[in-house]
Amino acid sequence: METGKVIVEKVRGKSTVTKCFSKYPLKFIIPRKVGSSESEAVWIYTITYGGGIVSGDSIACDIIVGDGCTTVLTTQASTKVYKAVESKCSEQVLERQVFKVMSDSSLLIVDWITSGRHERGEKWDFDLYKSTNHIFHDGDEPLFLDTILLEQGTDAGLAERMQDYQVIAMVILLGPKLKHVQNQIQEDVKKIMSQSLHMITIGSRQYTSRHNDHHLTKPSFLASCSVFGPKGIGVVTRIAAMTTESVYNFLQHQLSSMEPLLGVCPYS
Repeated sequence: METGKVIVEKVRGKSTVTKCFSKYPLKFIIPRKVGSSESEAVWIYTITYGGGIVSGDSIACDIIVGDGCTTVLTTQASTKVYKAVESKCSEQVLERQVFKVMSDSSLLIVDWITSGRHERGEKWDFDLYKSTNHIFHDGDEPLFLDTILLEQGTDAGLAERMQDYQVIAMVILLGPKLKHVQNQIQEDVKKIMSQSLHMITIGSRQYTSRHNDHHLTKPSFLASCSVFGPKGIGVVTRIAAMTTESVYNFLQHQLSSMEPLLGVCPYS
């Protein structure tokens, strides 16, 4: 059952919300203007009553962006998932996002999750998390099909398997308007991981020389890039990090060049 729908169309040469519908537990906030007056991007904030998702919540929304329009769909803050009152772990969280784009469309998806309030000992304390992202090109042609699945194991818990990593993220960049961002993020990830590997190698050699055994320090930030689609029209970046701040800083730096298009720098 649909709980929300927004349609953005070109009206008098500007991206404009022409239809907006939502019902409990979902609500949309659409400010008149975000950031620079030179940008015509429509910003849509999704919020839930109570400030998060609780047991039994089911949300399904449809966002339609017309030709020549620019839209940002985001949240006011990180979306919280609250534990059931009589349950030791959080309920299962299932998320499915389907994007249908045309050949000249540009799309940015940032999908990430943190371990919880790890400073309070809450680390990957849930039964199951499943996030699916499907992108279809020019109608129903599959372009990108991906699923992230995190669940508790019988031999080792999720927190044990994730070790010290508190954040996992995926950034998808697709289309002609984001080509410069694709090039930048690939170069930067290559540089970051090269420097990280170099520092780990040096640290390992210093430790081995002092203690006469083998030791390999885990990098605090891991990232990889790969292209997808015909002629490499899309780039996906996957991240695992020990701190939320490092991911925020990475996203802010990589997406800063989108400010003229969106009106403000994402994650600023």
